[in-house]
Amino acid sequence: MNNKRKLWQIFGPVICAFVLLGILFLVPWHFSNRSDSALFKASVSRSNNVFKGQEIKKDAFEKEYVPFYGSSELSRMDPMHPSVLAYKYKRSYKPFLLGGPGSQSLTHFFGMQGTTQELTNKKAVMIISPQWFTKEGQNPAAFSIYFSQLQAVDWILNAKQSQATRYAAKRLLTMPSGTADASTKSALETLAAGKEISVERRSLLKIRQRILENEDDLFSSLNMPNNVPQIQSGAHKLPGTYAYDNLRQIALDQGAEHTTNNPFDISNSFFTHRLGKKEVARLKDSQRKFDYTKSPEYGDLELVLNQFASQHTNVLFIIPPVNSKWANYTGLSEKMYQEATNKIVKQLTSQGFTNIANLSKDGGKKYFMEDTIHLGWNGWLTVDQYVQPFMKEKNQPIAYHLDNYYFSNEWANKTDVGPTKIAASKAR
Repeated sequence: MNNKRKLWQIFGPVICAFVLLGILFLVPWHFSNRSDSALFKASVSRSNNVFKGQEIKKDAFEKEYVPFYGSSELSRMDPMHPSVLAYKYKRSYKPFLLGGPGSQSLTHFFGMQGTTQELTNKKAVMIISPQWFTKEGQNPAAFSIYFSQLQAVDWILNAKQSQATRYAAKRLLTMPSGTADASTKSALETLAAGKEISVERRSLLKIRQRILENEDDLFSSLNMPNNVPQIQSGAHKLPGTYAYDNLRQIALDQGAEHTTNNPFDISNSFFTHRLGKKEVARLKDSQRKFDYTKSPEYGDLELVLNQFASQHTNVLFIIPPVNSKWANYTGLSEKMYQEATNKIVKQLTSQGFTNIANLSKDGGKKYFMEDTIHLGWNGWLTVDQYVQPFMKEKNQPIAYHLDNYYFSNEWANKTDVGPTKIAASKAR
């Protein structure tokens, strides 16, 4: 055996493996033809991999799925949850749940990258919690759970010179996960300085984008939680025909059945496992100094509004309340909560986002909340009274008029924003 043959026997398989890997990750593939059942499982999974990626979301948004952006409230899958009602009554739309604990406006802005084409001239629902608007804004550790390099590269390659671009680049530079990759960090610094990405760097980023897209297509459905049985179980508790009065009675019965071990109308499970007598005692008056009126979150929300406007996406915004009994116990100021809500509503309506379900004063209604801050039974049923007519409406082009003022520190710290009249309620 000559030396060349010996060398090929040693290194040949390694070379072949590298060539195959190169083909696998550099050639544009679309690996899977996802079935309806796979998309439904993904839509209710609230999987972090699905949130970080784009291929599954693209497939879903090309069909009847509508993104429902939010945070941890989306996990409260009682029988009145939007996914259960849409499944049970075979609605023309299917919620695609995007969000979990700690996901806020900045998380959603980068999560929306890669699906611009699929959401152009479509509808979306976004639940904005005033609790996001803390002094610190988006928690960096929570942001890292939902962030991917694919989101960053997609955004960098499509970024145009604007105040929104400079703001987004600067915000991502404050997040450790956003600066973990040297090439991403360098590109962000260029955009934050108001400069253009060079042709050479753009070419390299496009190669990287292809690799990341193929990885996403291959791996984003792995380890996906299966919440389909929970949705089916909730649907099984509902009557065959949709009737609001019947559903409201079921919501009241469900709420009463599941809130028997505490005086706050909090679900027994949450009270037992997340609170308990010791924790409840510790938390008395603990929220007296909470302030949601001054926050970098207002600028982050403006990024999301810029994204929706660029896509001409018609959005229903839902502003939830907090549990009134719990707020009274912990000292959370109702006056402050309403001031923060006024500020959010002002930012939305002044720029043409007028589809708003302001439920911020409903936290004292019976079984409206499942726990301290998350919607439950009657809360979800009330949300449905806005979602259903919104989805039935013909989608009309909306004239958004964005204002860069909402990126400013002046707006982030502004107080005493009075109430803004919202167009007549479209709920029943």
